[in-house]
Amino acid sequence: MLELPKFKAAAVQASPVFLDTDATVDKVCDLIAEAASEGAEIVAFPEVFVAGYPYWNWLMTPVQGSSWFEKLVRSAIEIPGPEIAKICSAAKRHKINVVVGVNERNSNSLATIYNTLVIISDEGKLLSRHRKLVPTWAEKLTWAPGDASDLKVHQTSVGPLGVLACGENTNTLARFSLLAQGELLHVASYIALPVAPANYDMAEAIKVRASAHCFEGKVFTLVSCSTISEDIIEQMAESHPEAKETLRRKNSAFSGIIGPDGRLIGEPLIDDEGIVYAEIDLSKCIQPRQMHDITGHYNRFDIFDLRVNRRPQQAAVFHDAVTPASAAEAIDLVQTTQDPNTDDQ
Repeated sequence: MLELPKFKAAAVQASPVFLDTDATVDKVCDLIAEAASEGAEIVAFPEVFVAGYPYWNWLMTPVQGSSWFEKLVRSAIEIPGPEIAKICSAAKRHKINVVVGVNERNSNSLATIYNTLVIISDEGKLLSRHRKLVPTWAEKLTWAPGDASDLKVHQTSVGPLGVLACGENTNTLARFSLLAQGELLHVASYIALPVAPANYDMAEAIKVRASAHCFEGKVFTLVSCSTISEDIIEQMAESHPEAKETLRRKNSAFSGIIGPDGRLIGEPLIDDEGIVYAEIDLSKCIQPRQMHDITGHYNRFDIFDLRVNRRPQQAAVFHDAVTPASAAEAIDLVQTTQDPNTDDQ
């Protein structure tokens, strides 16, 4: 008989300790403990929560923002690494699944960083890192594009879980690729973005995107969005005085939990810090699919054909014809393959 999990979920709306990696990791661990103490079995954190978003890309010229880029690179983390290990330990200690956004530094390329979502099981196991496929608009000045090697749905104690960062939740094919792998629980991580065009309501836009995914896929979504602290505003204002008015704009952050009918479960958070909780029963994903199961009977796969390249992308692929066991063997190999009739030059 089909049995699907029932559990309590949590979505964090908070600000990082801006560009302070260790302090932000400590804050993550404290919030994990708080969510677990309320009975949550999964907690979602905002996009690049460790340890901040490049607001300078929207406020300054690329040259003016260059020094801030260096600060972000220095605060970025490698995966695996001690920061993620600490968060994994907290997840294990409190028996809670965790999704957290980080700035990830490429270990082989000093100034290449990614907008990455990390998935950790309630046993403290690092399940995945998903690098944002396409940095949005001004974000291209900071992050490299990711690949689809971790565009996967992971089996967790709270069910089949998929994640996307911010603008990726408008990418229909990325969302469908998760649904096609059996996703029932989705985490959409965002940042507060008051720097968008003046007539753009970021909070409403986040809600619309999440509701669309839930209604189309008949899934639950945890939306976790960051806030902009006074510390962030003051730091940005040191380089760009107009930042104060811009970054204090309201309706720039939305966090909430949405059901498979596209409607909110409980009250969301708008702009303020806090944690949203909701009781989730994944069996509620069944009945709506009798009408629209877009990864099954309500589709035409003889007409539509989606192909996803999940091969990891890397700077170079090295093909070594022979791998000698020692340096001495390598020298012997060279000597035996030399033409004996040719003098060394």
